[in-house]
Amino acid sequence: MAAPSVNISVEAAIEHQIQEVRYDGQEIYLAPLSMSENLSKLAHKIDFYKDESEEKGKPTSEGEKDTDEEKVLAPFQPSLWPWDSVRNKLKNSLTEISVLYDVLNIVKEKHYMVTDPVSQDPPELKASLQMLAKKKSLVAAAQLLSTGAERLKRVQVEMTSNTQDNFLMELLKLRRNWRLKKVHNTILGELSYKSAGSRFWQGGTFEVLKTSDLAADGEVASRKSSLDVSIPSELEGVAYIQVEVKTVSDLMDLTSATLKMPAGLGTVSADAYWQQKLEVAQNVLFCKELFAQLAREAVQVKGTTPHMVVGNQILTNVFPGIQLSIVLCHYTGKEKKVNLAPHKLEHNHVLEHSLHQLLREVHDRNLNYSPPHPANAMLGMSKRRRLAGPRAMSRSELVEMVQSESLLEQILKQTKHAVLRIRTMHVIDQLAVSIQDPQICAHWSCLNSSLESSVRITITSYCYENCKTLLVLLIGIDTIKVVMKDGRVCTLLFENSELRDLIQWQICQHHAQSIQSLAKMQGWQVLSAIINSGHGDMEAYGTTTDVMLASPKGNVILAFHSNPVSGNKLAIKKLDPSLDAHISPAVTASKWASLAGDFQEINLNQLEGRNLVGKIDMLMARLTSS
Repeated sequence: MAAPSVNISVEAAIEHQIQEVRYDGQEIYLAPLSMSENLSKLAHKIDFYKDESEEKGKPTSEGEKDTDEEKVLAPFQPSLWPWDSVRNKLKNSLTEISVLYDVLNIVKEKHYMVTDPVSQDPPELKASLQMLAKKKSLVAAAQLLSTGAERLKRVQVEMTSNTQDNFLMELLKLRRNWRLKKVHNTILGELSYKSAGSRFWQGGTFEVLKTSDLAADGEVASRKSSLDVSIPSELEGVAYIQVEVKTVSDLMDLTSATLKMPAGLGTVSADAYWQQKLEVAQNVLFCKELFAQLAREAVQVKGTTPHMVVGNQILTNVFPGIQLSIVLCHYTGKEKKVNLAPHKLEHNHVLEHSLHQLLREVHDRNLNYSPPHPANAMLGMSKRRRLAGPRAMSRSELVEMVQSESLLEQILKQTKHAVLRIRTMHVIDQLAVSIQDPQICAHWSCLNSSLESSVRITITSYCYENCKTLLVLLIGIDTIKVVMKDGRVCTLLFENSELRDLIQWQICQHHAQSIQSLAKMQGWQVLSAIINSGHGDMEAYGTTTDVMLASPKGNVILAFHSNPVSGNKLAIKKLDPSLDAHISPAVTASKWASLAGDFQEINLNQLEGRNLVGKIDMLMARLTSS
């Protein structure tokens, strides 16, 4: 009886081969072969002469059989190199290509041989034969054209028969971007942002239609796709939120503002692609939700400035004489054309983008709540409210924690900041253009927020840039915080006059500091330096800066007076040597005894120099040498 079959593995063991086993039982293994070594080992096992012997024909005669048997009986002599046959074939191919290359060179260059065609007598052409050949050519061309026309007809029939497949593919694309549901035999979609956290009452249901059904009803069938959508009538047309910040007179009432509806919005054509129709309709719904939220807050929120909702327009005062207008512009193409006087539309795209962003943040807060910690806590409660109990917070702190800013309040703050930033920019530019000495340079920071921005003002004199005055303006919502060079902080209101007076006062201080720096370099002594001096006549605005200097010899005293209104004045007084004998014992030097008395005013316009600091520098150098 035969023993049961046993499966024997013929695969190579996945282990190293044993080279030697020592007396102590230690085994020495051989390292595995590399790729090149393994290839050469396998190449040695190939018989390259086997194919050549098989390619020859079988023997047909007895003589050939005997010779074949003799060849077979001859011992096999392997070549010394495994790639010997390949080399021989490549060598033969190279020889043939070289011969072909030489023949082509001889024919082309015509050095050793010339090839000329053999002249033959032209055949006799018959008119009947030419007519027959042209007829055959025309028949062949007609057959090609008829075959192509039949193929085009066949393709057209196939395209019309695949309308259902195209509709399904379009429906698949529609489902990737929009929510759809089937109600009986109708496919309905949703345009609203309720899945993104919106709580707007108006829905955005649209119906999916087939273009073949529309063509059967008598509508135009020349459409770009086999699918169409039916948009609700209240979402048709184009809409956007117009935000305008304008200057009005102080006596103007809010109710006297006129509604402005631009007529150049354009409409969406009836045969437009369904994706474009849905995007425009969704934008209309979003603008309606945004305006409804702002209108509700304008009525409910009680602020310092009154808010007025008139039709599709919201009006409010930002600053005295500055009005913010938010208008819902919805153009369906059915409105009556009214010829209005052309007006300049100053639409603020930045504030419109901020409104869209604020509403999307509200949607995100409605949808995404902070996870409760611990897990049994109330859903949606913030971390501060969860810690209110353990920290024993008061009722006022809890009320302050619950209160949040509305969209209207946030956009009002951003509008105030934008208006204040533009005002500050205009004031700095006007002063930089009107005041040539000294030079005013403003560096606006690129890292700003919607409620705060900063600008650094540098005041320098030409050729005397080492002495400069720096100011940093932090522009907030309705105030400007000014950081001086010495670290002092000053808070200004939104009025332009306050900022203009401050910069002019800093210019006066810059002149005084530059003159003091010149005095130190030329050896003059600063007798007194008063930034806010109360001496002299009362000016309309601003304060006076006074500096008194004494020459190195003590025989000349200069008095510098700078004010934003009266300008810069320079006076000189030379000491009389005969007064030295009448000096009081309390006076240590003659220069202190000559502070009072009459000074002679110097006409600065007649001095040499490009600017005020240069003129005073030349004067001090001349007086020092005298």
